[in-house]
Amino acid sequence: MRAVIQRVQGAQMTIEHSEVRAIGQGLTVFLGVMKGDTEQQADFLAEKIRELRIFTDENGKMNLSLMDISGELLVVSNFTLSTDCKKGRRPSFDTAAPPEEARRLYDRFVEQAKASGVKKVETGEFGAHMDVLVNNDGPVTIIIDTEKIGK
Repeated sequence: MRAVIQRVQGAQMTIEHSEVRAIGQGLTVFLGVMKGDTEQQADFLAEKIRELRIFTDENGKMNLSLMDISGELLVVSNFTLSTDCKKGRRPSFDTAAPPEEARRLYDRFVEQAKASGVKKVETGEFGAHMDVLVNNDGPVTIIIDTEKIGK
């Protein structure tokens, strides 16, 4: 699984040009599911993200987690994170998980985040067109690829 994590002052998503979902201070996670990804990776990634110490403490150091600040989470399904651009100019999406498997693991990640006590978890709609507006705080952007870290 691949996640692009942004520390935000706030973020909102408009689904199919109508429904709006929003969060305040917290994290926006763009989540891509790859062929061969597992439930264990979804669980690991949900825990890793909620415990990442990327919020500043009273001394201005990145030392606090999403849980420490009672932050909120916006999770955006994003199959384009599976892009392979090694050849030519057209991205290949061959490494993306099939839609039904990707949805299952995306849902698993979201449920793990909700069950862990994250104050508020908002999601997009899997497979829908979404406009995402992110007020990145810092900017702080972190990329986690479970394959590269051996999980």
